[in-house]
Amino acid sequence: MKNYRKPNIKSWQTSRSSMKQLYFHEKVDFLNIKHDEMPKKQEKLFAMLGFACDEGVRRNKGRTGASYGPEAIRQMLAPLANHFETSMTILDAGDVLWTEANMENTHNETTLCIAKLLQHHIFPIILGGSHDLAHAHYKAIKKIYPNKKIGIINFDAHFDLREVTDRGTSGTPFYQIAQENDVFHYLCLGIQKESNHRELFNRAEALKVQYVLNTEFTTKNKKEIYKTVNDFIDQVDLIYLTIDMDGFSSIYAPGVSAPSPLGFTPDIAMQTIQQISKSNKLVSADVVEVNPKYDIDNCTARLAARLIYHLLSCLS
Repeated sequence: MKNYRKPNIKSWQTSRSSMKQLYFHEKVDFLNIKHDEMPKKQEKLFAMLGFACDEGVRRNKGRTGASYGPEAIRQMLAPLANHFETSMTILDAGDVLWTEANMENTHNETTLCIAKLLQHHIFPIILGGSHDLAHAHYKAIKKIYPNKKIGIINFDAHFDLREVTDRGTSGTPFYQIAQENDVFHYLCLGIQKESNHRELFNRAEALKVQYVLNTEFTTKNKKEIYKTVNDFIDQVDLIYLTIDMDGFSSIYAPGVSAPSPLGFTPDIAMQTIQQISKSNKLVSADVVEVNPKYDIDNCTARLAARLIYHLLSCLS
């Protein structure tokens, strides 16, 4: 795995509290997927892996810079308070890097890394990076659970169901997944009509994609949203959760490749994450499209960090 980089301890260096572990960074241990012995199976074992790649955004003619997202998220996680149980293990498993514009090699190595974590009963949380990651991420889950019905829940303004004309992009991952699998279970929360043309809606209908528009993805409608989510979860064996930061209103997430002032809010996202976590079917997750190049006071990276913290809290 030539594109893999071991975890950088310096990413987590901030204020310390002696042996009390009062801060998140003091809770984090380190795992070199390439060389270290994998930890023994335990109930609460999580690993963060960076996907330092935004070639998919460049190919999709978006604003590049998301390759710096994983490091920015770590820096915003580090100083948060540690309220997690001592029995819970949180690992930094390093990064898969994008080199020489060869996104496909980066995807292959990302799939191998995620699959290795899943194989050893470690819950992966992938830090991105452009949303083409979803194609590699899904392949890893499918590799470990080939006979399971895998449902994808995507918090996003976009379907990302564009056809592949030459090579995959950040706009094609779910189309690629649909084409490569006989069964396709896909629920999108926060879809914006203004950001998806008619052909994409027609394709979503043809693929039997379920979705909730951003105008309906609000706390006011949370009962209906919970029903939609629970009905979807009942149809599948496992859930892969992917959160695209460009689905949030740019008030909360300005540092993304495709910002929108009319996205959804953190409260409904966090409530829905909690609902999904209760299902006991969630096996892997990612947070993508954090672009520090266009962020303001680290707002987007801070929100991504809080979402990951909240997810860990819900699963602990």
